[in-house]
Amino acid sequence: MERNIFETEHHMFRDACRTFLEREVIPFHEQWEKDKMVSREVWQRAGQQGFLCMDVPEEYGGAGVKDFRFNMIVGEETWRVGATGIGVGFGLHSDVAVPYLIHYGTEEQKQRWLPKVASGEAITAIAMTEPGAGSDLAAARTTAIREGDHYILNGQKTFITNGILSDLVIVVAKTAPELGRKGISLLVVERGMEGFERGRNLEKIGLHAQDTAELFFRDVRVPVANLLGEEGKGFNYLMQQLPQERLSIAVSSMGSAAAALDWTVAYCREREAFGKPIGTFQHLRFSLAEMKTEVQIGQVFVDRCVMELNQGALSTEDASMAKWWASDLQKRVVDRCLQLHGGYGYMLEYPIAKAYLDARVQAIYGGTNEIMKEIISRSFGF
Repeated sequence: MERNIFETEHHMFRDACRTFLEREVIPFHEQWEKDKMVSREVWQRAGQQGFLCMDVPEEYGGAGVKDFRFNMIVGEETWRVGATGIGVGFGLHSDVAVPYLIHYGTEEQKQRWLPKVASGEAITAIAMTEPGAGSDLAAARTTAIREGDHYILNGQKTFITNGILSDLVIVVAKTAPELGRKGISLLVVERGMEGFERGRNLEKIGLHAQDTAELFFRDVRVPVANLLGEEGKGFNYLMQQLPQERLSIAVSSMGSAAAALDWTVAYCREREAFGKPIGTFQHLRFSLAEMKTEVQIGQVFVDRCVMELNQGALSTEDASMAKWWASDLQKRVVDRCLQLHGGYGYMLEYPIAKAYLDARVQAIYGGTNEIMKEIISRSFGF
């Protein structure tokens, strides 16, 4: 079934994205995995060529295109070539963090930050998770107590994507701890602020080219001018933006599953056993047929969610369904594809092995899949 959600400009953008990845990413990705971090130069090149923050308005240096299909293409193509480390970094920046600046930033903040994030000069992160608070954001203990024209920020965050490279970090903190979730605010912490320290670049089982760090805030004086939106509205802002984050994960999950299936079909054509291609064996053909069907069904739903997001109609429930189903499907498909590769699938020189390692986190970040089911189940009204 042909996907019918794309128009001519999307196909042209996909071709340009593939060319960019072939020239600027694939030759260097192995080294970035060894370094546990991508280069800042690739961010700047991505910004120069229009692959970052497509929805930043033109007056702030962006393309001014409010169409998530372009974000979708970047996510799909980076996972297709196995550049998942850089893919997550770009996706976190464009799909998750920067929209907070666009939607809730003041005019002064937009002029100060948006040109830099669109060009790739400034890399963003969003610091939600703490050692004792993950999916339950209301349990965050990081505090930001106002003193005059500054907030005094104290706390710790962990598992922060782009944590080492980031220049702007949107920090979830309690400006009124006694009010619980109603006391949560968002502060933008900038590189170099005194008391803001980065911990180690965390060792992960997958996504090796993506820097993921611990962040520490010790009496950081954050100007009130860096408050994003209104004080005490942070939890509401998070709830408003999380559906797009979860859809972004669903998009990358489907891109990964589709790529794994393509690699495996090609492998089954080439690999021989008992004198003939292994793809001629009924069990393997049936396995491929099952996965192709599941991937196609999942893609149709995710595509529909993207179009609903464009129309401002994507519900939290549907975004949660997409994130849960697509990430679980990704794990199943990649695992089965690795099995069909046999011993070669266990070798890291084959992309399916890296895809297997990278897939596992998809069901965890952005809210665990168990939390997704909790959100979906609320619609029953029990």
